[in-house]
Amino acid sequence: MSDQATNIPINRLTIQGFKSIQRLDDFSLNNLNVLIGANGSGKSNLVSYFSMLGNMLGHSLQVWGRKQGGADRVLFNGVKETQQLHSEIVTGEFSYQFTLEPTVDEGFVFQSEVIAESGQQQQLGGGQTETKLSSRTVIRSWQVYHFHDTSDTAGVKRLSAVHHNEKLRSDASNLAAFLYRLQQENPNHYTQIIKTIRLAIPFFDDFVLKPQKLPSEEQQIRLLWKQTDSDYSLWPSQLSDGSIRFICLVTALLQPDPPSTIIIDEPELGLHPYAISLLGSLLRSASSRMQVIVSTQSVPLVNEFELDDLIVVEREQGATVFKRLDGDRFNDWLEDYSVGELWEKNILGGRPR
Repeated sequence: MSDQATNIPINRLTIQGFKSIQRLDDFSLNNLNVLIGANGSGKSNLVSYFSMLGNMLGHSLQVWGRKQGGADRVLFNGVKETQQLHSEIVTGEFSYQFTLEPTVDEGFVFQSEVIAESGQQQQLGGGQTETKLSSRTVIRSWQVYHFHDTSDTAGVKRLSAVHHNEKLRSDASNLAAFLYRLQQENPNHYTQIIKTIRLAIPFFDDFVLKPQKLPSEEQQIRLLWKQTDSDYSLWPSQLSDGSIRFICLVTALLQPDPPSTIIIDEPELGLHPYAISLLGSLLRSASSRMQVIVSTQSVPLVNEFELDDLIVVEREQGATVFKRLDGDRFNDWLEDYSVGELWEKNILGGRPR
């Protein structure tokens, strides 16, 4: 049985017993999925679930679990109430399901792992502390992006190795190296990224991407840039936090060989309203090339989408629930209000009660 990676989206998702998600059964995902909900509703926990998957594929499940505070913090309402974390991902003809149980040292052990393709199942066993799933599986082509850290010590502002350029990292810490590769190998995509950045940052002209050779012969590069009508190189710290996040988002959404699924948590953070409008257009366009899962609390960003794109996230009896909207129910409302206004008025749900 083959479990080679293919660029196909997630069709259905089951999660049971993960953080605030007590039970999400066979939930359908579209090419564009916009999670809306109040603070604490559980939107970020779905993003965290995909982060867990990424760490599983990197054979770092136990390290990830310890950083979360142990199994008691990961399982729904703790180990006394929830003894297993179960999940199944269906994508095309391939599916992967696994069940994790807590260990006495607050780690996890696989109770079972099963993959299936074209109706044929393969048991990967149980008792292991790290996955037996091949690193070439379809899950490898998913990527969580989190560009919130724009502090002075953020990776995106520091030197990075030129050869770390195969894919954009989740925190964009290799952004300079990645853009340098695009500039050399994919000039059309690089030019499109520059043009899009200029729409939101009119004084931005281009990046100044010049590798530096160390005594060890390793080459490093920093994200320098220049303003319009100037040849003076500026540092990333001379861009606003919102500008840096927008540059990261544009690069992720316009990259030439994107992941099959990308997951972004609250991308609107720190962005100007016009940049948020541009971001909405970018997300819609990107969903034709990749599956997009994005969580937001921005009414202007929600205005950029259709009702069918939305997933309303709420807490019911202490557990997170995910709901699709029936667009026909809101046709009369949409004659007078935008999608974002309906959400703001709590007509769609997903607002504090």
